[in-house]
Amino acid sequence: MSNEEKKMLQVIVCRPGERAAIEEIGEDLASMQAVVGGMIQEYQPFYDGSDPRVENVTIYCHEEGKLRNLERNRAIADNEGRILDIIRGPFFICYSTIESETFHSLPADLEEKFIKKFERPEHFVDTPGGILAIPYDPQKPAKQTDLSR
Repeated sequence: MSNEEKKMLQVIVCRPGERAAIEEIGEDLASMQAVVGGMIQEYQPFYDGSDPRVENVTIYCHEEGKLRNLERNRAIADNEGRILDIIRGPFFICYSTIESETFHSLPADLEEKFIKKFERPEHFVDTPGGILAIPYDPQKPAKQTDLSR
């Protein structure tokens, strides 16, 4: 398949320490693995009783992210804000149904919802009561200061 024929997918990419971004990636396995840095694993943790489409919003992450102790990236929380899981390493979010092996770009309203949900990277703090995920704004590169005066 030539590059002109390659199907592209619009996804939300979340990398540790960076703001979430909407990117186009190839619909093929190699392109997806390139985003996460290895074998991909499907994860569908979302539920919204008012919108059944949310159940088809899918995270694709590194299959061995936890085993390889990749950098903590984003927390997955339930509707009450309790942390259920922490994704390690880069991941992307797209739309796919369990009964289908095809991937799709998120509908526009869900893309907006999930880019807001995962927009900012998180610091993780281990406390006696559990792990806290604290969103933060990543720092812009420091400006070079001219010290030659």
